[in-house]
Amino acid sequence: MSVAGVEGRDQHGNTTFLIASENEPDQEPKKEGMKNAGDMRTGEEEHEEEDDDEEYYSPPERQIVVGICSMTKKSQSKPMTQIMERMCKFEYITVVIFPEEVILNEPVERWPLCDCLISFHSKGFPLDKAVEYAKLRNPLLINDLKMQYYIQDRREVYRILQEEGIDLPRYAVLTRDPDRPEECNLVEGEDQVEVNGEVFPKPFVEKPVCAEDHNVYIYYPTSAGGGSQRLFRKIGSRSSVYSPESSVRKTGSYIYEEFMPTDGTDVKVYTVGPDYAHAEARKSPALDGKVERDSEGKEIRYPVMLTAMEKLVARKVCLAFKQTVCGFDLLRANGHSYVCDVNGFSFVKNSMKYYDDCAKVLGNMVMRELAPQFHIPWSIPMEAEDIPIVPTTSGTMMELRCVIAIIRHGDRTPKQKMKMEVRHPLFFELFEKYGGYKSGKLKLKKPKQLQEVLDIARLLLAELGQHTDCEIEEKKGKLEQLKTVLEMYGHFSGINRKVQLTYLPNGQPKASSEEEEGPKEGPSLLLVLKWGGELTPAGRVQAEELGRAFRCMYPGGQGDYAGFPGCGLLRLHSTYRHDLKIYASDEGRVQMTAAAFAKGLLALEGELTPILVQMVKSANMNGMLDSDSESLTDCQQRVKARLHGIMQKDQDFTEADYEKLAPTGSPSLVNSMKIIGNPVRTCDKVYALIQSLNSQIRKRLEDPKSANLQLYHSETLELMLQRWSKLERDFRNKSGRYDISKIPDIYDCVKYDTQHNSTLGLEDTLELFRLSRALADIVIPQEYGINTSEKLDIAQAYCLPLMKKIQLDLQRTHEDEAVNKLHPLYSRGVMSPGRHVRTRLYFTSESHVHSLLSIFRYGGLLDVVKDQQWKQAMDYLGAVPELNYMTQIVIMLYEDNNKDPSSEERFHVELHFSPGVKGCEDEEKIPLGFGFRPASAETNQGSLEDLSEDEPDRALPISEVNSIRRSPLIRNLKTSSMEVSDETRSSLARCPIPWPLLPAKTEGWCNVLLCLLSAAGFEGCSMVPSIYPLETLHNSLSLKQVDEFLNAVCEDSSDAHAKTMKGMYFHQCTFRNNS
Repeated sequence: MSVAGVEGRDQHGNTTFLIASENEPDQEPKKEGMKNAGDMRTGEEEHEEEDDDEEYYSPPERQIVVGICSMTKKSQSKPMTQIMERMCKFEYITVVIFPEEVILNEPVERWPLCDCLISFHSKGFPLDKAVEYAKLRNPLLINDLKMQYYIQDRREVYRILQEEGIDLPRYAVLTRDPDRPEECNLVEGEDQVEVNGEVFPKPFVEKPVCAEDHNVYIYYPTSAGGGSQRLFRKIGSRSSVYSPESSVRKTGSYIYEEFMPTDGTDVKVYTVGPDYAHAEARKSPALDGKVERDSEGKEIRYPVMLTAMEKLVARKVCLAFKQTVCGFDLLRANGHSYVCDVNGFSFVKNSMKYYDDCAKVLGNMVMRELAPQFHIPWSIPMEAEDIPIVPTTSGTMMELRCVIAIIRHGDRTPKQKMKMEVRHPLFFELFEKYGGYKSGKLKLKKPKQLQEVLDIARLLLAELGQHTDCEIEEKKGKLEQLKTVLEMYGHFSGINRKVQLTYLPNGQPKASSEEEEGPKEGPSLLLVLKWGGELTPAGRVQAEELGRAFRCMYPGGQGDYAGFPGCGLLRLHSTYRHDLKIYASDEGRVQMTAAAFAKGLLALEGELTPILVQMVKSANMNGMLDSDSESLTDCQQRVKARLHGIMQKDQDFTEADYEKLAPTGSPSLVNSMKIIGNPVRTCDKVYALIQSLNSQIRKRLEDPKSANLQLYHSETLELMLQRWSKLERDFRNKSGRYDISKIPDIYDCVKYDTQHNSTLGLEDTLELFRLSRALADIVIPQEYGINTSEKLDIAQAYCLPLMKKIQLDLQRTHEDEAVNKLHPLYSRGVMSPGRHVRTRLYFTSESHVHSLLSIFRYGGLLDVVKDQQWKQAMDYLGAVPELNYMTQIVIMLYEDNNKDPSSEERFHVELHFSPGVKGCEDEEKIPLGFGFRPASAETNQGSLEDLSEDEPDRALPISEVNSIRRSPLIRNLKTSSMEVSDETRSSLARCPIPWPLLPAKTEGWCNVLLCLLSAAGFEGCSMVPSIYPLETLHNSLSLKQVDEFLNAVCEDSSDAHAKTMKGMYFHQCTFRNNS
């Protein structure tokens, strides 16, 4: 054993720190003050040399020897070296590191002597020998050794946590042991697993019981795409990988636990005794598997503040496991904190403040315990309490506090729907089995449920096989369609099909007055089958690119993000000062849009499934983002009936019709009515064009060359023909009248085929697109109310929970303790650790976007007579014909910290809007707004270099918020007043939400422009239309104005809701009596 080394001495000249010399390449090099421990006396040597006073140097005062007994890789790591160097500054402490070859090869009697032992298990460490040594020498143990056996078994860890009353995820243990068969009951389903009677729906976590095995799997539900994320010890820049495998492991023993949604962040807690805990946040390895590293290659982590409850948990963990120095993992989910793993001895990496604190706490602990018995004079030094840093802003610039966005989902396949009335007992049994009678409605989405519906359809078709009755044939046709749709893809995966059953106490009423036969007597069920409507690859790209562009609304940024668009948001999020929550309705297309947007917003990598499960919260608990289109309000039913009546007139629209159909005078409605002229004649043209289209598709099918033709998103010509044939059958009934409710579906289909299947070269599709769009531009918005009061009535029915949530989001003065807050004393390089921005993103469907926009337009937020900016905004919205995919309504809240907290001028609200994806043609027909935050574009926002500084997030100078001028950057693109090439101009015009970071001068913003264009590189693909940039509707609202407005709207809505509930209660009582 080599004994080379350098001695470090205290003020008396005594050796204080002795260290082994076997340095490995990746370990901290020896520094002054470190020497080989080979010179330290062992137990046997002590007796041999006790009479040899001349050879053995004895310090004038007794030293307390702290022994470090661990593998070399651990004992010579940078954190250990840094902390031990600091401990040696204690006058009476000497640190001795046991050489690894002594630990492994020598008996414990020959190990160095010490008064205090820091020893911990890692791979290859002989824990048994360490326990034997402690029993022999009885030193003060910093970390209990016997408890380290328990830490190696996750079952024991969870048992101890439970006994201490510490919150942990719900779990069950599967022990594959022949001697304990009762602990090995596993029943695996497609979307759940049952372990010893405990059911865990996906997503759930599967952990090996051995804590040294880091191969932890997370299994995802089929509704999110299935598969699993496989976590492992970091290899390079990867810590996990996505796998399509959805089945659990069949060998080995595991803990199964419920998955906790943490928004993609893990918190690692490090204790040094029961009264000290340091916490760091990092990106969850389960999110996309990419390890975020800094310029030195170290994993990026940021220290965060623990709540009082979490500090108590840290104390409990430290004491329960008898580990002074202890690391454990904390999951912050659903407003609570859960411990999911205890790692034992762990140090923080790369924090000088932590090294100082840790050495101080350990040194004081050693001195407190041992100084009295060695008669060393010592007392604990008192220090002033740390004062938290409270950052402030100065000047007239305002700080961004909150961003709220309501966003429609991306491009999807055409939605398809089939309704049929059913009376067979098997359907009633299914309805009762899944609790349909409780509310009179039932949604069936799970694979097992859909399989049961398919089984019933197959059985009934077999029974109907012998009949030739006309009515039976119609029912047979619908059952065939039910069977065909449920058999699509060969398996049930994702949210791409669902069956809804609604109880009808007296059967289904007649669809129109022209039907001769009345309904059959007795109750029935209305079965509605829905399929299609899946997010397309183009929709994913749209959402991801919009998320990427959305970053640009956040100012600031430094370091790795300086000079790039959206650097401020990434900087904010990476330092855990971004309180981000993403909500989505329970529709698959909406959830996948939210996940793709999050991927672009936060620069994540890999599959959408892990992002969806961890980042996107389902908001279907209270109808906040979901709506049951089959359950229309009374007002909406009246509106639809009136709309259908007007659209069934076989004559040109008269002035009276204009007043009836477009009482608000909306230019987009008026223009569409002019295009249509005679609605019945236009429907005749549309019907003839659909017939022509079906004829062309049939001819293609007969052509052998087209037999295996693959259309967009793996659709076939047969499926395309099914779509259009169904529309042809449903659009015009037997009496020749048109079903106006099918117009949105026709427009949906032709828009999809015009955009994605244009290579087929089908004739007259553009004419069909033009006419169906004109019809849809009337039918779709007017289904949400024709006059102002109807629009508000219907909008409130859809949006009350969402409006209340937005109001709550804006009332941000009472910060939520669950938010990750940086610890100001540990956050080197972050100038404003206390500053946070709250972002709330709500992804939903067209109905909620229409409804929310109606509330802002017609709810009385501002007076168009008194407020010129609002009048111009209303004119702009009135001219927007369609709220297309990726439509956005954005609310931004700013704070001026120089104003009195009670002043109306303290908080400033801006309202922005984008009509979403551009249409297939006529892009210039969209009305011009005034750009995004028009005043800010004309103020000097500084150079790109200015953006690299981590300054307070700022908005406009207050003196200029009322300025209403067109943004020169956006509008000059159309007037060609800037010297930009035609190619660049066309690309720039298609660039989504670009402008908050751009200075007014052309000089200097070209780099940002190039970054934006490269970010929007997908635009070169004709399959993916671009998205209109945000337009500012108003930029000088006060928070008080908005709050009072939302209050008034919610109160009105609550009154109307109470009346509706009374009516529903009466109906429910009648229904229960009948059933």
